Amino acid sequence: MELLPEEWHSHVFPVGRLDKATTGLLLLTSDGDLTFRCLHPSHHVPKTYRVTVGKAPHEKTLRQLRQGVELEDGLTAPAEVWLKRTTPEGAQVEITIHEGRNRQVRRMFGTVGHPVLALERLSMGPLRLGDLPQGQWRELTEGEVRELREACDL
Repeated sequence: MELLPEEWHSHVFPVGRLDKATTGLLLLTSDGDLTFRCLHPSHHVPKTYRVTVGKAPHEKTLRQLRQGVELEDGLTAPAEVWLKRTTPEGAQVEITIHEGRNRQVRRMFGTVGHPVLALERLSMGPLRLGDLPQGQWRELTEGEVRELREACDL
């Protein structure tokens, strides 16, 4: 919030959260209905993350993530998962979820034996992080707001 003009501090709030060790797209709004609908699983607003892990997961592990993982607070909904890149140091996986449980992506990967080394939110619904540098912000265009509202059934 310290990056925003001070007069906005009492008017906008985050749609969801990013834990301290997670980077990437964070949407701020003053629209409570939009916030609720973006976050509620019944509206199926996808959130995509880039996950860095220490070793490449096998296809069986990716299949587990796709089908849903049993966490202490219940089975996760199926996810879309792609192995994007492998290196001697580890692998990058992209995952799209439609829920927003606390630290869900980190817990899912930990449960299947691949602790997360780095996590970045790439998109929320139709919004993409793109090349916006870390620590920078911008206002959405009218078109982006319209697309987001449509994605949230508003």
